[in-house]
Amino acid sequence: MLKYPISTVSTILRHHPPLHLFSTMAVEPKYVERTSETVRDVAADVIRLLKKAGETVGVAESLTGGGIMATITSVSGASSVFRGGIVSYATPLKQHLLKVNGDLIAQHGVIHEDVAQQMAAGARTATSTDSPTTWGIGTTGVAGPDSQDGKPVGMVFIGIASPEQARGLGPFHFPGDRDQVRQATILEALAQLRKELIAREKSN
Repeated sequence: MLKYPISTVSTILRHHPPLHLFSTMAVEPKYVERTSETVRDVAADVIRLLKKAGETVGVAESLTGGGIMATITSVSGASSVFRGGIVSYATPLKQHLLKVNGDLIAQHGVIHEDVAQQMAAGARTATSTDSPTTWGIGTTGVAGPDSQDGKPVGMVFIGIASPEQARGLGPFHFPGDRDQVRQATILEALAQLRKELIAREKSN
């Protein structure tokens, strides 16, 4: 269990964005060696990496309510890589639009890593048109102020889907109020996709 992800340290220190992302990981310096980094900076990195690879992304959001899509599209040039997305706030939409397994939801509820995984995969499928969308992001969690299905406020799962596989990441436990949890989730989801894109670039 990852109690306090490095990329959300700023949520403990600040009440409002911009959020900072600190990293000790040995990854390509031009993407992480900043003294201070906003969520928009991370989105810009994602867009630049997707453009370079000729790839695209689609998004499926629950607790973030469209925040990831808004952040991506706030960056100039997003239209060349961002396909679109679905805000599946209601549980039935996760099943009907994203094809999340109903038995999975019945057994574990919607706050689960496999739900995030299937949401990310569903985002790829739902946003594919004449060509398949390359990447998918999915978010599910408890923003608060109340717990949900026995899951505490701040518990979040993030899904990242590529053509090869879809993975559910977490649980992450983000401190703070409702807005802080949502903002931290947006930042972490984009940071996780950036991490995958950097790894793929290095392997090629």
